Amino acid sequence: MMNIEPVTLQGSLVRLEPLRMEYASELYDASQDPAIWTYIPVKQPRSLLEMEHLIASILQKQSEGICLPFIITSLDHNCVVGETRYLSIMPHDYGLEIGWTWLTPSAQRSGINTECKYLLLRHAFEDMSAIRVQFKTHHLNTRSQRAIERLGAVKEGVLRNHMIMPDGSYRHSVYYSVIESEWPSIKARLERMMER
Repeated sequence: MMNIEPVTLQGSLVRLEPLRMEYASELYDASQDPAIWTYIPVKQPRSLLEMEHLIASILQKQSEGICLPFIITSLDHNCVVGETRYLSIMPHDYGLEIGWTWLTPSAQRSGINTECKYLLLRHAFEDMSAIRVQFKTHHLNTRSQRAIERLGAVKEGVLRNHMIMPDGSYRHSVYYSVIESEWPSIKARLERMMER
């Protein structure tokens, strides 16, 4: 069985730490741009209290084994710049998903997202013995689709009318995956990308 335990992962640009309520204020400050929430299937927290409620619901899901959330800290600026998580965890089948990733605008296009995905993939395949890691994104979020494809993940297909967004619109989810046999070449590819 996979070992699904909170862990801190650190690279040269970021530190991923287990989400805790004490980060609510920093996460709220980092999440102010409405564009962050365009494709995320929850409403944007409009107050610190709403962010605390959101974090409480995420931590409840963590206690149920549904997800393993992380805050993203920029090492250059020593501040919280976003959130990401493992979810859709299938310990018996050695699979999980990386998702719900969002970054404050100043951290976008900075190499932080690539390093986050590298750290999470490496931990999943090398420490948790995953055999499959999946990603999914909104069908209209072409920027996210390009980013996932740059990682080397394989597009598997689209689940139509998969989710209802907070505004009532239907989301078709585009699915990608990396499997264990692909990890060594994808790892090398990501390491080359991060050296640039």
